[in-house]
Amino acid sequence: MNKIINTGFKTFQVDISLLILRIGAGVLMLTHGIPKLQMLFKEGEIQFPAVMGLSQDISLMLAVFAEVICSILILIGLATRWAAIPLIITMVIAVFVFHLNDPFANQELGLLYLFLYLPLLILGSGKFSVDHLLNSVQRLITIKR
Repeated sequence: MNKIINTGFKTFQVDISLLILRIGAGVLMLTHGIPKLQMLFKEGEIQFPAVMGLSQDISLMLAVFAEVICSILILIGLATRWAAIPLIITMVIAVFVFHLNDPFANQELGLLYLFLYLPLLILGSGKFSVDHLLNSVQRLITIKR
């Protein structure tokens, strides 16, 4: 019982949690981003809403960048904090611009994603990531000098 209500965390638990969060958020967002990527390369006129004065093309490209490129970066744990920023912006725009006047049910998914990316922005990618691997290599190179 004591372990269930314990509020202290070990580094390993946090790193595993961040890995699960990164994989889940990355894969799930790709399911939204890949159709947009296909739409970007499809023949014909782009059917995507223009955002804050940007053209439909630019809006779609920015959404694809966030939902595909940044999701892959988060998935592998490379530049995780930087990759979280465009995704947070995308979710804020989705919820508070596109779905502002919609019922909460239509805003809920964007809010859920937003709340997944905030801890990644704050905590980073954790030990099981490319970020950690690159940090380790950099420390080794610095030590050998």
